[in-house]
Amino acid sequence: MASNLDRFKRDLEKLILKGDRLELAIRYDVSKEQFINQLKKQEEDPQEFIKKLPNFHREYESWYSESLALLRQLLPDRVTNFVTFYEKPKNRKAISYGDYFIQDYLQGLVVKGAFGEIKVDTSAALPQFRQQLNILRAAEDRFESSLFEIKQIVQADLFDCELQAGRELLKNKFTRAAGAIAGVILEKHLTLVCNERKIKIIKKNPGINDLNELLKENSVIEVAQWRYISFLGDIRNLCDHNKKVEPTLDQVKDLIDGTEKILKTIF
Repeated sequence: MASNLDRFKRDLEKLILKGDRLELAIRYDVSKEQFINQLKKQEEDPQEFIKKLPNFHREYESWYSESLALLRQLLPDRVTNFVTFYEKPKNRKAISYGDYFIQDYLQGLVVKGAFGEIKVDTSAALPQFRQQLNILRAAEDRFESSLFEIKQIVQADLFDCELQAGRELLKNKFTRAAGAIAGVILEKHLTLVCNERKIKIIKKNPGINDLNELLKENSVIEVAQWRYISFLGDIRNLCDHNKKVEPTLDQVKDLIDGTEKILKTIF
């Protein structure tokens, strides 16, 4: 079975490859004549080559979302930079070449002067996209670096194995044991999230609900996520503490499935 590290690396390689194709697409869009002339110099058939290019406007958003999710795991210190090349600032007063963002390009924004001359056109988005692609390449480089911290990825592998053990217990109707395993994994993961986010945990032995409150107070999770984790915490407590009521198979399945979902969506 492939490890999370293998999956991350494979996903990253696909995103970089797709990014290379999107860069060609935006280059063609903003400078068609120059792009076609370059293809001819390389003895490429321009029409055939251009047919194979992706549609930047249609495919960029999915590429951006997938890249952002991966960077949050592999290179969290560059996430803000990655986003700034895409999002136009709310307080922007004027648009110059350096203040043109990918959102502007997707909206086809062109800035003209008082006499109708073009001051900034869509070509200004090309360096912004290249910077995003370079950040992804930096993440790829970390796989080869001895400085790469793989603690979270190794931990995720362990959690996957433990959840699988919980599913086997549930399959054999050991509901309390299966729920207890899932509850421990959820608690450990929320603790890791707090640590990564530099959220101070004051309580000596915090439980799921304590960690859940901290994440909500620090705006890491939204109210809907907070409620969902509270729901999972209640099932965990039923498995660990309430000996008078037996947890049902459906409840424990919800806890295991929910824990897996939290591992993949909150970090």
